[in-house]
Amino acid sequence: MLRVFKKYRPNQVARYVKSYFRGRVFITGVGGFEFDCGRLLPPKRKDKRALNVLTEVNREIQLLAAKAV
Repeated sequence: MLRVFKKYRPNQVARYVKSYFRGRVFITGVGGFEFDCGRLLPPKRKDKRALNVLTEVNREIQLLAAKAV
């Protein structure tokens, strides 16, 4: 399943990734990502913007997990 986000909102992307556990997302202006085990995987195209998004979303996922405990 592919979800397209028209605006980049790290918290919204993190909630989606955490809830569906495995799949793909596309963020307009950034690119496509795959996720597995509730975490974004590094993109095939390794530009700085994509790696920053990857880091930021995975950090938000960790924060969501900490809030749940």
